[in-house]
Amino acid sequence: MNDDRETSVPTLGDAPRARRFVFVLLPEFTMLCFACAIEALRIANRMAGQPIYSWVLAGDGGETATCSNGTVFKLDMDLDELSRDDMVMLCGGLEIQAASTKRVLNWLRREARRGAVMGGLCTAGYTLAKAGLLDGKRATIHWENQDSFAEEFEEVTLTRSVFVIDGNRITTAGGTASIDLMLKLIADHHGEDLANAVADQLIYSSIRTDQDTQRLSTPTRIGVRHPKLAQVIKAMEQAIEEPVSPALLAERVGMSTRQLERLFRRYLNRSPKRYYMELRLARARNLLMQTDMSVINVALACGFASPSHFSKCYRAHYQTTPYRERGSQATRTASE
Repeated sequence: MNDDRETSVPTLGDAPRARRFVFVLLPEFTMLCFACAIEALRIANRMAGQPIYSWVLAGDGGETATCSNGTVFKLDMDLDELSRDDMVMLCGGLEIQAASTKRVLNWLRREARRGAVMGGLCTAGYTLAKAGLLDGKRATIHWENQDSFAEEFEEVTLTRSVFVIDGNRITTAGGTASIDLMLKLIADHHGEDLANAVADQLIYSSIRTDQDTQRLSTPTRIGVRHPKLAQVIKAMEQAIEEPVSPALLAERVGMSTRQLERLFRRYLNRSPKRYYMELRLARARNLLMQTDMSVINVALACGFASPSHFSKCYRAHYQTTPYRERGSQATRTASE
């Protein structure tokens, strides 16, 4: 059991006015990103010994909101008018396009015009961008949604950071990134000592900043420690739309094509060409499932010169065509 008396708590002096967070829970929001954010605020109050933060739960209709694991939350309010000092934290998750309704978008635009800080946790950065609130801003979003986001919102500077604060716009990559964001805000509002005290209570020893990226490094992610192989794979991931030949990739890292072939066979049990094709097809599937891009445009975005070649490669890998994949996704969405 924790004992507050054993913890050194920073003194804040006279009681400050509690800063209010409005958590807007979109349908199918991710519980983890929401829980991490609200728990950091709760613990900040506890460690400060006074209510420096308050919060309410809001959502379309003002009754309940269901997260992606099925848990139902009772809401405190509908999409009502806010104080300009409120900090809005939009919580997203699955099916974010469907959750970004016209009413939600209009409400966000209205409150943004009134001066409220707007934050998007996990996939909710998509909703902020759809509302036009990230135009000309730096932002981040969960790595699984990066490809589709970049294709749809060219006016947003997308990063792979765990969180981004750009003026009065805030975005996170999801998951535990909400903790990092809240610790940063707590430090800005009330000092590093309080933020560190909150981190200690959370047993959170590796605090990340906006300079940290959300995904593991290439060697860690694929379990390969060979530096030149990792360089080649990273180059492949960065050149999906205009693929580079394995021979040129090998030359760039000072290897022969034969040496590169051997490395891929040894560590990944496939040829460089095959691995590259799988990367491009995975990107294509992501775009088919998460955007409204035409199949032809998806093919071009993933480096395929013709729709017929794209369809042939896609069928060989996924045992279905891009058109059927798009159709099955539409059917699933309509049935939910």
